[in-house]
Amino acid sequence: MIQAILVFNNHGKPRLVRFYQRFVKEIQQQIVRETFHLVLKRDDNICNFLEGGSLIGGSDYKLIYRHYATLYFVFCVDSSESELGILDLIQVFVETLDKCFENVCELDLIFHMDKVHYILQEVVMGGMVLETNMNEIVAQIEAQNRLEKSEGGLSAAPARAVSAVKNINLPEIPRNINIGDLNIKVPNLSQFV
Repeated sequence: MIQAILVFNNHGKPRLVRFYQRFVKEIQQQIVRETFHLVLKRDDNICNFLEGGSLIGGSDYKLIYRHYATLYFVFCVDSSESELGILDLIQVFVETLDKCFENVCELDLIFHMDKVHYILQEVVMGGMVLETNMNEIVAQIEAQNRLEKSEGGLSAAPARAVSAVKNINLPEIPRNINIGDLNIKVPNLSQFV
């Protein structure tokens, strides 16, 4: 099972942090720092598997990583996962990001965090691998993008709500509402429309 997915740049700044095991924030930050230092001190021509750090479980867990341009993609997994399968999963994740963002870079991860998390959830959810077929993942992302466009996106929702209220066609706004013994006087709302 996948315990954590970490993406950080060459300077150790986390760009994507996803834990599938509960840790308090301080421990998560220590795990990111420890993982960065473990991965950074390795030479480029050494294999991409190493034992997990002391904070994430030691020798019971493995860190599997790939270094692309300025980003490290690190998956922390338990001993039941295949190292080569996880390397392939990292490749699928990076290629999907590249296809969705057209030459993905670090800034895409920063400014489109919601979309990156959505892509990650199409690949991995709850620490379990859901999908490894890049074409299927991209098709789901494109379907989500079409749905957002047809709805106008979340940012357009307040404007649509205001226009819907303005377009309510009431012949006359009631001034007094009587419900049993309760009388409610409605103020003049024309100044707000």
